[in-house]
Amino acid sequence: MLSTLLVANRGEIACRIFRTCRDLGIATVAVYSDADADALHVREADTAVRLPGAAPADTYLRGDLIVKAALAAGADAVHPGYGFLSENPGFARAVTDAGLVWIGPPPATIEAMASKTRAKELLGVPPLAAADVTAEDLPVLVKAAAGGGGRGMRVVRHRADLDGELKAASAEALSAFGDGEVFVEPYVENGRHVEVQILADTHGTVWTLGTRDCSLQRRHQKVIEESPAPGLPPGLVASLYERSAAAAKAVGYTGAGTVEFLVADGRAHFLEMNTRLQVEHPVTEAVFGVDLVALQIAVAEGDALPPEPPEPSGHAIEARLYAEDPAARWAPQTGRLHTFELPGGPGLRVDTGYASGDTVGVHYDAMLAKVVAHAPTRAAAARLLARGLERARIHGPSTNRDLLVASLRHPGFTEPARLGTDFYAEHLDALTVPPPGEEYAAVAAALADAAVNPSRFGGGWRNVRSQDERRAYTGRAGTGDGGHEVAYRPTRDGGYQVTSPPGVRAVAVAADRVSLEVGGIVRHFAIARHDGSVYAGPHRLTPVPRFPDPDDQREPGSLLAPMPGTVVRVADGLAVGGRVEAGQPLLWLEAMKMEHRVTAPASGTLTALHAAPGRQVEVGALLAVVSTDAQEELSA
Repeated sequence: MLSTLLVANRGEIACRIFRTCRDLGIATVAVYSDADADALHVREADTAVRLPGAAPADTYLRGDLIVKAALAAGADAVHPGYGFLSENPGFARAVTDAGLVWIGPPPATIEAMASKTRAKELLGVPPLAAADVTAEDLPVLVKAAAGGGGRGMRVVRHRADLDGELKAASAEALSAFGDGEVFVEPYVENGRHVEVQILADTHGTVWTLGTRDCSLQRRHQKVIEESPAPGLPPGLVASLYERSAAAAKAVGYTGAGTVEFLVADGRAHFLEMNTRLQVEHPVTEAVFGVDLVALQIAVAEGDALPPEPPEPSGHAIEARLYAEDPAARWAPQTGRLHTFELPGGPGLRVDTGYASGDTVGVHYDAMLAKVVAHAPTRAAAARLLARGLERARIHGPSTNRDLLVASLRHPGFTEPARLGTDFYAEHLDALTVPPPGEEYAAVAAALADAAVNPSRFGGGWRNVRSQDERRAYTGRAGTGDGGHEVAYRPTRDGGYQVTSPPGVRAVAVAADRVSLEVGGIVRHFAIARHDGSVYAGPHRLTPVPRFPDPDDQREPGSLLAPMPGTVVRVADGLAVGGRVEAGQPLLWLEAMKMEHRVTAPASGTLTALHAAPGRQVEVGALLAVVSTDAQEELSA
């Protein structure tokens, strides 16, 4: 029996594994980088070991340091979580060679299946040779041989782009997984991403624990997952089970794993086998009433599984909450989570690696949490999850919360026949429309600010009526110099009369809560203030200063860093004075383990370049200046 377990990962998966360990009476050990010293997973572990440094390559990817940490902490087992070293056979061997129990399949099995290229060859679907790809083969997908999560992955539609995308994918994969091997495979347009959860013991039993649909993805990384995959013909489901079990038996698999397919035109194309726990494993746990981590530990301890898995019940949907701005090409966001309160309760589960007061940094993945709903039907689960996310209080970096809510209610999701991996490519504009009510949130913010400091807005009620007090805010819907402009005046009874926008009556006003009546309906807004922003209910607003700060004025054509990160590449031959074309890639930033391309906004001349490989930049930092053709004509 195991007594002490180290988790060789961070964030929500480490916290989730610790939860099961506590239930089993197993002591826990965390590892952490300098950037993670105050992270939630460190606080929740019984003991923790520092890995000096901040970059993943210096910390969480250093298998030798993690083995030393396990031995130093007196652990007798290592759980790899997912990502990082979970599919690294060398790390698994190092763990077992040190006399520790490895919570996962044998190293030889990982070696056979963890590399996507070797897995495809084993199952008779070898990848394409990059040098042999022709225009007729397009589109193709460049993909990292190791790891997952959409990193090191590129869709190529033009043959001339292939070499550049191979280079970019390899660099990203090396940074994320410590392995720069990439390969090329045919790209199936708008298929459904379907996978089968397997669990196998050392006594020859292999369970297939249902299907999952993971089609809603951005940048080839899953956003919403569910179990069972809806609308699949029974015959296809039976075939998926059979092929998955056969793949597991072919390599002597033990522990938890996932076999992934792309389903299109009624056919299932094998993608890969992940020899680890998946991020989306909670939906399977909810439907089958199991704890996959507890079962992983039991298998590692030599226990036999029952001959058949439990019967499934109901439907489960998981949404990944990311610190990112979907409307800005999914740009990751950083900063302090002043308030981070996610819904719990009957039918809802939250897995997270953050709490109120924690800081989201630049070094790791942008996922804040997973929220999972389980209900008797798919429609009921979607409704429960959408409403639960709406009730979350998140004050700090921008998130994809509103996108998730809109996705769960969109016909492209509610009707299973319309599911596909192009969901966000097709519907993103509609899904990123700001939710209604922001103009009333601005009224609430203005009145709450007046309640905090009446003198700041011209004092209280006067016998001689003066002009209205005015306040402006920008938000997602109201942008630009004016934003949402609110006009109001104090009343004799200590309240406020709203004169603009029309049709709004102030019912109750306090510094932290405002109630407004609009069209006979009373709306309540909880008010909070952090870092210059005002949060009114689910809306985040920024006060518009009466007089612009001269320091905020930028030269036309300035390219600013959309997020904090590191400049990893500058386009070949890019130099001040050179000609650039609209949309031309100029440089690449790496933030939260993803590469982000910065392109020329218009055709013109590069008049300044402040970016260089290796340079760390903060959000808003000046990277380059492009003098556009129109500007050059005006100055001529």
